[in-house]
Amino acid sequence: MSRLDIKAFGLAAGILWGAAMLALGLVNTAGAWGSGIAQTMAAFCLGYKPTIVGSIIGGAWGFLYALVGGAVLAWLYNIILEI
Repeated sequence: MSRLDIKAFGLAAGILWGAAMLALGLVNTAGAWGSGIAQTMAAFCLGYKPTIVGSIIGGAWGFLYALVGGAVLAWLYNIILEI
């Protein structure tokens, strides 16, 4: 099996989750869907609100959380792969 590139995996996870958080905030701003999920995410992300600026802040937080989480996941995967 091949190893994961830690930086690439972290960056891909960050982009994906950041975009999802941004989209969730924008959809919630329009009042269409996701108010419960957005309220839950606001508890973890300082400044995340159902506004355009809040959605951008939430997207940035989501990017940072998933960047670190994805990098740790890839790192652990590579360690387990060597066992």
